[in-house]
Amino acid sequence: MQRTLAIIKPDAVQRRLIGKIISRLEEKGLEIIALKMTTISEDMARENYSVHEGKEYFDKLVKFMASGPVVILVLRGKNAIEVTRRLMGSTSGHEADAGTIRGDYAMSGRFNLIHGSDSVETAEREISLFFENETLLEHEMSDLRWVYDMPGENLF
Repeated sequence: MQRTLAIIKPDAVQRRLIGKIISRLEEKGLEIIALKMTTISEDMARENYSVHEGKEYFDKLVKFMASGPVVILVLRGKNAIEVTRRLMGSTSGHEADAGTIRGDYAMSGRFNLIHGSDSVETAEREISLFFENETLLEHEMSDLRWVYDMPGENLF
């Protein structure tokens, strides 16, 4: 199983979309193995988004991410990174497909509700920024055989 980090951004928190976003992730079959509501300092935002440093939007992104509470989640599942990014939709809400989080709830490119890791390496780095390894609560979910076609599981 793969792990990824997702951040429900300040705009989604202010718009009371936390539950709707978490529901989408869980309903798809992703397991939440860590979750916290917090604020991100500008220094932490700079570190998390360091790959964008030097781009014209970097400073605005840092200030936005530090502007209010966020909800940070670690998700686990088969192809969790790809699945989460597909659920999120394109970066700009007005371009995102209907049925995605951004396509259904966002209009902006900057206020786009959710962040998700884009690779295994990024996920590992981001998870370690926000969570201690011992706080990740991985356990066997009883519904996995119904979510995935698991090898060795002979249901029928």
